[in-house]
Amino acid sequence: MFEQLGLIGCGLMGGSFALALKRAGLVKHVVGYSKSPSTTERARNMGVIDSEASSALSAASGSDIILIAVPVSASEAAFKAIRHLVNNKTLVMDVGSTKRDVVDAAQRALREHIGSFVPAHPIAGKEVSGVGNADVNLYTGCKVILTPTEKTMPVQLKKAEELWTALGCHVFKMPPAQHDAAFAAVSHLPHLLAFAMMDAISGQPFGQEYLSLAGPGFRDFTRIAASEPKVWKDIFLANREQLLAQSQFFQYSLHMLETLIADGNADILEGFIARASQQRGNWSL
Repeated sequence: MFEQLGLIGCGLMGGSFALALKRAGLVKHVVGYSKSPSTTERARNMGVIDSEASSALSAASGSDIILIAVPVSASEAAFKAIRHLVNNKTLVMDVGSTKRDVVDAAQRALREHIGSFVPAHPIAGKEVSGVGNADVNLYTGCKVILTPTEKTMPVQLKKAEELWTALGCHVFKMPPAQHDAAFAAVSHLPHLLAFAMMDAISGQPFGQEYLSLAGPGFRDFTRIAASEPKVWKDIFLANREQLLAQSQFFQYSLHMLETLIADGNADILEGFIARASQQRGNWSL
């Protein structure tokens, strides 16, 4: 049980975390801060938070757990704002989709208190954003990746593991760099492709007509293209090296397919498709 959650960023991810903690009886009081006062007010009216803070520092004051739920590009500013109130008994976490850059930002800002920080990435979300879409069940059954550093205190890591497990999550641990390489492949690149697909079709002379004829397959493939632009701009730039490396792997496979089609090589083309189909059939969440 935590006495107080200091929530910095009262959007979808932060708001859902607060609701889940409250339902599980893991926190007595939630203080929230967002750059937009209207967001913080709405969070209070919805019962996501119990009281509003006028700054990140105010939200951290008296909190024994702090969640940084802001775009990854704003992480360092959030860490700097709270660093004077972080101590060895404070559990600090984030929910960012990239980890190496966030860890570096935390090390610069939190300095001697970096051991209190447990980087976290819950594999959950929606295409819509904002506290109005906060969902108490958002994290139920999801994977959560913790990326502790050599300076992370074991007691704080244990607290983080127990907390996410209590919320019904499946907890995994890996180094920050390994995390970023993996999620460039299975999350960041798919979003990049979905954005590119929508742009490629809508930019054609008859693009809107083509889109009007699309069915469930196209809907499923491009669902994530409706994601929040600012969030994904930040993720792409923060993890650009790993993302561009994965893009090269994709382009190689795409070029192979294009060559097989251009050459009319039916047997090898079918084998390529069959292999991909089998791999997808063998995969499950």
